Amino acid sequence: MINVLIVDDDAMVAELNRCYVGQIEGFTCCGTASTLQQAKDLVLNSELSIDLILLDVYMQQDNGLDLLPELRNARRPIDVIVISSAADAETIKKSLNYGVVDYLIKPFQFSRFEEALTGWQQKKTLMDNQQYYEQSDVDRLIHGSNPAAADTKKLPKGLTPQTLRTLCQWIDAHPTMEFSTDELASSVNISRVSCRKYLIWLAQMNILFTSIHYGVTGRPVYRYRLQADHYSLLKQYCQ
Repeated sequence: MINVLIVDDDAMVAELNRCYVGQIEGFTCCGTASTLQQAKDLVLNSELSIDLILLDVYMQQDNGLDLLPELRNARRPIDVIVISSAADAETIKKSLNYGVVDYLIKPFQFSRFEEALTGWQQKKTLMDNQQYYEQSDVDRLIHGSNPAAADTKKLPKGLTPQTLRTLCQWIDAHPTMEFSTDELASSVNISRVSCRKYLIWLAQMNILFTSIHYGVTGRPVYRYRLQADHYSLLKQYCQ
């Protein structure tokens, strides 16, 4: 479970953000702070386990950004997402210079809030579980995608993001399994013809490896399996 600290002097906003956090699987609010001093005590002087901070900027007489240099100087491995009505260039530039992982301007939609947390979670998972990186992995960490993925955002005519997501989620759940078109089509309950179109496209994107097997009738059967070094690209289509 990912522990989130909410730092905001507006009790209603803090409660709203706490409820938002509770709606996202894998996240929990481990505490709230209404002043900068409370936040410093929780971050620097307590035994509270914190993975992520949701930080307001305008806090009564305080500036929430003053927490950032102390956090870095203490070498605490805690990431920060700023959530503030501050939209001036100086504040945003200062936030980015201190390494905040995202910046949400109030008011915002829950979908943007969820995107910020889950996007950070995906990057954190990648960093925590890999000892060495492909260039595409580094691109994803820095830019949120990679050059190869940029061209795959536009699907060919006749392919839909919803069906692609369903197929990729099944493949993600069976990362070492080799499968045929018929097997996958039956598992996700779509037509063989439609399934074949998606598999051909995934193979063209080098997400899947294709092999040909000949049965007793001599008719070739195409079988597919996930390309291990393109797993991160597959994950983009599972969301």
